[in-house]
Amino acid sequence: MTENFSLKKLSHTLSLSSWDLPVTTLFLGFLFGMFLQYARLNRFDTIAGMALLRNFSVAKTMAFAIGLGMLLMQAEIQMGWASDHIKPLILFGIVGGGVLFGMGMAILGYCPGTLAISLGQGSLDALVGIFGGLVGALLFAVVFPLFSPLLGPDLGSMSLRGSLSPTTFWVTLVLLGGGLMGVAFALHRVDPRGWSWLYAAVGLTLLNVVLDLPAIAGHPMGASTAFPWLAMTLTGVGAPSYWHKIAEPGAWEFRFLVGAFLAGLFFSLIQKEFRFKAVPDLWQEYHGGSVTRRFFWAFVGGVLLLFGARMAGGCTSGHIISGGMQLAYSSLLFALVVFLTFLTTGRLFYRQGRVG
Repeated sequence: MTENFSLKKLSHTLSLSSWDLPVTTLFLGFLFGMFLQYARLNRFDTIAGMALLRNFSVAKTMAFAIGLGMLLMQAEIQMGWASDHIKPLILFGIVGGGVLFGMGMAILGYCPGTLAISLGQGSLDALVGIFGGLVGALLFAVVFPLFSPLLGPDLGSMSLRGSLSPTTFWVTLVLLGGGLMGVAFALHRVDPRGWSWLYAAVGLTLLNVVLDLPAIAGHPMGASTAFPWLAMTLTGVGAPSYWHKIAEPGAWEFRFLVGAFLAGLFFSLIQKEFRFKAVPDLWQEYHGGSVTRRFFWAFVGGVLLLFGARMAGGCTSGHIISGGMQLAYSSLLFALVVFLTFLTTGRLFYRQGRVG
């Protein structure tokens, strides 16, 4: 039987500082939102456009950010300024979660972090996606005691750094980092729509490097843990064992996403772009203008996205970007599975007349 606990017990477990919304974390989240909204990387049309291979802004940004970030972060760790935050390699959790996450991201057209930014800009389908994400995250929190053993053995927190000699590692690191940045510029030749993606990539890289400093946060960039934290806080439902696992990072990521939401709201207002919108333009091109249909699939996508993120132990920002910079095997595998599933789902789901 699934363990439950009362909201009163949960409130006692949650420290007052979790609700204190420190200015530092809000500001860091605001920067995160600012970089993404500047390059329009939070928009449905940009993310779903990547699934259709019509817009490479997301791929360019991630390739450059991970390439530059792995060089800077490994140097930071080498100098003793920061430490690794490598997620464990749990095969079925990573692969199964990656499949669900990739499907959800293609259908929903948002990532956990971009949902908050787009909501700040008035995207109503992002709000529905958040509700779906809360349901998916809460479902995982409920089944965690029974489901966790099925995710596979924990093979440990392994990375390329720990598998190679120092000299071989640094040579490999320079080649990989330079190669990924080269891929970003090659994609830009295919899709030359301005350089905002590059500024966003540099900003995200520096933000992640700063976040890793113990004096600033000592916490990798992330977003998805905020969803089970908020869902369990609001309902008092879920496994206590899972709550103890996610309480501290979930509270931090919630504050971080509040900052991202404020960035989306602030810049959309000063740029006079804020408006409530239920159905994105690219969605209408493939599935029509029905609000009901869009909201239904946004909810389904949100459930898949966050259940998958919780299975895998992270999302785009925390697993793929931050974990990729650390060359964690779990994160590299997750990125591969998500990318393949994301493109496959995009090809199948966004066919004319696919959804009736």
